[in-house]
Amino acid sequence: MSLIRIYGLFLRHFFLITRSFPRILDLIYWPSIQITLWGFISNFFASHSSYYNNAVGVILTCAILYDFLFRTSIGFNMLFLEEIWSRNFTNLFIAPMKISEIITSLVFTALIRALIGLIPAIILTSPLFGISILDLGIYLFFLFLSLYIFGITLGILVSSGLLRFGPSFENIAWSTMFLLAPFGCIYYPIETLPEIFQKIAYSLPLVYVFEEARNILINNSVNLENLYSALKLNVVYLTLAIILFYYSFSEARKKGTLINIGE
Repeated sequence: MSLIRIYGLFLRHFFLITRSFPRILDLIYWPSIQITLWGFISNFFASHSSYYNNAVGVILTCAILYDFLFRTSIGFNMLFLEEIWSRNFTNLFIAPMKISEIITSLVFTALIRALIGLIPAIILTSPLFGISILDLGIYLFFLFLSLYIFGITLGILVSSGLLRFGPSFENIAWSTMFLLAPFGCIYYPIETLPEIFQKIAYSLPLVYVFEEARNILINNSVNLENLYSALKLNVVYLTLAIILFYYSFSEARKKGTLINIGE
């Protein structure tokens, strides 16, 4: 694995983002609007419900965590789609780039892309709502890490579909997170779900992350088992996603569809 090639591909996407004002505006605009919207909704819930002692902090913190997950996943997908739309994916192998180098480069670039959009939104929460996500303490890092890994996993899975089925699969890139969101128990406890849905939810790392975030903010305690369960599931799903990506690439190469992947 060549760090120079990884860095080169990283720079390609980094410059595409940072040298384009519309791209930067798009990255900042949506997270800021969403966090602000959820902040005002949380204020309304706080004045009409006693379920949470800190409704604004709990709901808004979970909204920020979910947005980070969404931006990471969709960021990876968009970076991969950039290569397809520009019909540049096959050109990468002239370098020659390895699959592992492409994935590694996109993983780091997706993080930068997500942070560009999320940091301004996080900064807004303090003056507008008096909330700081840093209230989660050192465990915030582990929550973000689990969400980051799962977001990348979803991105790799969607990219595998793009390799296998072509650009017609790109609609899945936008709908994946919305499909999983109800099972992630982002804004409500898992007990809210029907029993059969709870079994599905427990197979996802999301439920452990958001349950733990609420546990820390509401009960001021930490259940390390939730963090461990989320990390364990993430490792399993990430491994399976990478295997599927390699398989999809191999099949696309055998069938000769890589050359037409931009069509």
